[in-house]
Formats: sequence, structure tokens, C-alpha cells
Amino acid sequence: MPRLSAANRHRVGFTLNGKPVVVEAEPRLLATDALRHGLGATGTHVGCEHGACGACTVLIDGAPARACLTLAVQLEGREVTTIEGLAPAQDRLSVLQAAFRRHHALQCGFCTAGILISLEAFLREQPEPSEHALREVVGGHLCRCTGYTPIIAAGREAAALLRQASQSTAAEPLDV
Repeated sequence: MPRLSAANRHRVGFTLNGKPVVVEAEPRLLATDALRHGLGATGTHVGCEHGACGACTVLIDGAPARACLTLAVQLEGREVTTIEGLAPAQDRLSVLQAAFRRHHALQCGFCTAGILISLEAFLREQPEPSEHALREVVGGHLCRCTGYTPIIAAGREAAALLRQASQSTAAEPLDV
């Protein structure tokens, strides 16, 4: 991370993966640098630094955003979720992460965090996605290893599992 001059530093407070954090940032500091170097969220990868590859995708207030195109000061008061925040516990994968594992939907892993973040947000909004819709979401990410087919299969499986879990939760009687 570039050395910050004391006169230009701003305290930026936000929620990162459910926990309040504060980072010191110059106005020009990118969110990728603040997350990776200032806060240790190294799962947010830096690829093209132009917003084209999708490796740096995070959720900001629940919506996917390219962290390389976001200034750290723009995170003030926001809720940010990185790949480190997707798993429900240290020793458990999310439904989507587990589907990626089962379908071998990652190889080198560089693009995986961004793809998982985008799919996580998409599946919350679209619980019954078509293959075409999944391809549209994934199409915003560059992957040189998998050819996308296993990623789409994992996304479809995760969507089905999430729907089943939602339906079984909805079918349980409410304890009043």
C-alpha cells in the first residue's frame, strides 16, 4: 500500500464481513488496496485494475461492485462483503462454495472469489435462474482455466439447493 501523508488521511469506517472496521485512506486510495493491504482481506484479488476482469468483485450494501473502481472513502458507512465473508463459519463452506468444490469449478482460483460474490448476489435475487442468465452473470468475469461449464453447473446446483432449503424452511410451522 502506498505511504499515506498525514494531512490527506481520512478515517473511513464501514462494516466488513459483519464486523465494524476503520481504515486510514487518502482520497485516491482504491478499495482493493484498503481491503487487501489495510485490512488483510486478501481474497479480493487485483487483476486488470480497470473493472474488466471481475477478480476484485465485492458486495457493497448487497450489490456486486468492482473494488478496483471504488475509492476506499466511498465505503464510509457501507456494508462490504468479501469472499472471506461468504462462508457461514470458519470450518464450513456456503452452499455456493460447496457446489463449486463438487463441480471442480475452480482451478487456479484467481477469478473464483469475484465469480462467487457475483453469483451469491444474483442467486439471492433470482432463485430460479436460467442457464442463459447464469452465463450472463459469469460473463462479466474472465476465467482462463475452467471454460465456465463447471461454474454454470455449480451455480445451477446451488440455486436448486437454496430453493429446497427455502421451501423446507417455509414449510415448517412458526413457533409463536
